[in-house]
Amino acid sequence: MMNEKMLSAGTATTEITPPVGSIINGDFFSHRAQSVGDPLYAKAIVLQSGAIRFALVMVDTCSLTYEFLGPVKQQIEAITGIPQQHQLIAATHIHSGGSVNGIFLSEVDTAYCALLGKALVQVVAKAFECLTPCMVAYGSVPVPEHMVCRRYHMKKDFTPFDPFGKGTDRVVTNPFGYEDQILEQAGETDPELAFMALRSLEGTWLAVLANYSLHYVGDFSKTVVSADYFGHFARSLKERLGAGADFVALMSNGTSGNINIWDFLNPHRYPGEPFEKSRLIGRELAAHIVDCLPQLQWDAAATLSAGAAVFELPVRKPGHAALMRAQQQVEGGVLEGRRSLDRETVQRIYAREQLLLAAEPDHCPVYIQGVRIGAGRIGAFPGELFAETGLWLKERFRGTPYFTICLANGNIGYAPPPHELEAGGYETWRCRTSKQEAGAEPEIKSRMEQLLKGL
Repeated sequence: MMNEKMLSAGTATTEITPPVGSIINGDFFSHRAQSVGDPLYAKAIVLQSGAIRFALVMVDTCSLTYEFLGPVKQQIEAITGIPQQHQLIAATHIHSGGSVNGIFLSEVDTAYCALLGKALVQVVAKAFECLTPCMVAYGSVPVPEHMVCRRYHMKKDFTPFDPFGKGTDRVVTNPFGYEDQILEQAGETDPELAFMALRSLEGTWLAVLANYSLHYVGDFSKTVVSADYFGHFARSLKERLGAGADFVALMSNGTSGNINIWDFLNPHRYPGEPFEKSRLIGRELAAHIVDCLPQLQWDAAATLSAGAAVFELPVRKPGHAALMRAQQQVEGGVLEGRRSLDRETVQRIYAREQLLLAAEPDHCPVYIQGVRIGAGRIGAFPGELFAETGLWLKERFRGTPYFTICLANGNIGYAPPPHELEAGGYETWRCRTSKQEAGAEPEIKSRMEQLLKGL
């Protein structure tokens, strides 16, 4: 008789491509989808060991919110019995999908949100219905060639722009037009391509969940719907494995808050045609995983445990003088209809952010999560961590598989390490997506370490 505590897994995929005309977010402004480059998906893995159940879902969208996911998770629990604290639903963080989260001037597409919510419930329910005993393995390979720190130290006489007129930033993020003023990159990258693989006891491929700390690529028009390199990776891996229709390949976003693919020191090292860069990166990552497969050690007796924690952090709010200045800037100009990011527009966008941030609660709930599947652990954070934080967490679990999935279960924005917050740059500019105090990152990583070690 089969051990009822043996790990079982079920997988499912559903298409979530927004229709033409839908709102695309991920930019300072909303855009309307004019065409579809490739389809978007929500992909689910449901795991069970004894009475413990866990669902992991990757969603091709920019970010999700607590408010959107709350009712979705309630419905999933009602249908499958999977507790809400055992549901990890994360965004791949593409900037070319349907808008679930209003960021800067972009709007929420309420019609798309209704469709997506139903799709997420259905994909988890479908995965739950096809549980089969499985074995698990973990792999890892360094892929540093696509990692670029997007924060730069500039030459001594260069004066960085910031939307608050302080002129005190020591770091510039994405210095477009000022490449000749760059001294060096300012920060660490995490080059690891980590993954968890699942197969049935008969050897049929069920799923591969990969993790890479690289932002979206975005080498195509802002009005095109695309799953970016995450989608190219999934299609390429499935093809290379010769896997069946039920196989799911998921690429999760790691700790990429300070990392992207725009190399300002070597701008011509990638092809320039639309989709060519994202296609190249996706295919190379898939090839690296296939190369690792002969070395994998499969565990047919893996156990499952999971946990979650919620704590609050103070919000970095504007003072009275900053609010008065912001009010004057907002009243002094109309933002509607603007589509170019000149300095005046950026200042007014951030002035509007100060007013919106001031109206938010003084504390922000931080929902973190962890799951242990056999020998490996996975952490989940509802925002964007820097690579430095991800590396710190990996060091805590040296010798065992571990990676962090960001933009998971919500989005509270960037959480830069204190010295990065002090250095300035786009990721630190106070707004609704960068509102944590200097002490937030040390508290976050300490809490995550405690949670993960308790599994």
